[in-house]
Amino acid sequence: MSERLVIIGAGMATGRLLDHLIAEAPGAFDITLFNAEPRGTYNRLMLSPVLSGELSFDEIVTHDEAWYRRHGITCRFGEWVQAIDPARQVVIGERGEVVYDKLVVATGSTPFIIPLPGHDLPGVIAYRDLEDTEEMITLAERPDARAVVIGGGLLGLEAAAGMAARGTRVTVVHLADHLMERQLDGPAGRLLQEALEARGIEVLCGAQSREILAGDDGRVRALQLADGTELPCDLLVMAVGIRPSVSLASETGIETGRGVIVDDRLKTSVPGIFALGECVEHDGALFGLVAPLFDQAKVLAKTLRGEAASFVNKEVSTKLKVTGCDLFSAGDFRDGEGRDSIVYSDPTSAIYKRLVIEGERLVGAVIYGDTNDGGWFFNLIRDGADISALRDSLIFGPAFQDATPVTPAPALMEVTA
Repeated sequence: MSERLVIIGAGMATGRLLDHLIAEAPGAFDITLFNAEPRGTYNRLMLSPVLSGELSFDEIVTHDEAWYRRHGITCRFGEWVQAIDPARQVVIGERGEVVYDKLVVATGSTPFIIPLPGHDLPGVIAYRDLEDTEEMITLAERPDARAVVIGGGLLGLEAAAGMAARGTRVTVVHLADHLMERQLDGPAGRLLQEALEARGIEVLCGAQSREILAGDDGRVRALQLADGTELPCDLLVMAVGIRPSVSLASETGIETGRGVIVDDRLKTSVPGIFALGECVEHDGALFGLVAPLFDQAKVLAKTLRGEAASFVNKEVSTKLKVTGCDLFSAGDFRDGEGRDSIVYSDPTSAIYKRLVIEGERLVGAVIYGDTNDGGWFFNLIRDGADISALRDSLIFGPAFQDATPVTPAPALMEVTA
């Protein structure tokens, strides 16, 4: 007899979990899938090409209605889960209860909205789902449409680039002194800013937001900065980060911290209930990149089948593409005592590389432009390899390790302590 498995949330991690279960344990589970969005799993990372017009939404769907139907999965889409009753082992949805033998909480994350005055005005949105994307697409149909994006991280820049590609005039407002400060150092962030500005996107770094102003129609009309500057806009996109969605788990009595706390097998503190994805907190860490979420899905599929498996939070690298700009970062690239930086800069070709060395180990890397060697640098960081014999030619990548490297003009290479 099949076990009754209920999953709350149909994000990318859930999609991968279902792939494993269907391939590796067909018929083992009678699956019911809840999702607050009125649809199933799609590649959320590809919303940016949908926004820019490169792809349609149908092209980024990973599990369509026919797939769920073919595998006998009961879909409760567009339905919020109101409560979980662990004593009775039931999930209480808006359209009734579902009994479970095993339950997976995969509620994902929610966008953080800065509580500025006016943050709840019509026309103030996050960038999280298809509805947000469609609102930005609709804006571009208006003549002289203007948008302000608060947040110069990856998500905010993707929103800005997508709207700009459709003809919307966009201003990005970022509190830090350079863009994507978590992934890039100052020089790389400034190269990225120059590339965005060349595409017609206005970028204001070191700018603090004060208030969101309403027009006569009650919708957003401008963002006011701390210095009194007003940035007119018809739409304001807030892209300043996400937080694990833990309220349902917390109300159920599941142990939570910043996220839903799980052990190495993705078990929560309540028997029979597991957690997966961006809502998870494991060994103090939260997860926003796809690679660890897919690792979680693989481990949880084995756990649900009663097989031995353990989730390990591995070192990950970040390889990104923003409006055609290739970026890579890995490890810890902060300055510090006992650390050296090797920097290669070619302004003409817009290539920048910075390696951070501590002792005889490569501990961090930031690359803008030519990221082909990113994987090789990442492996050195992850493995803790001794790079002392490679130090003189390390910045030039693996192709130069058996030959004397030649620094091409007009590039600049510097070593700083």
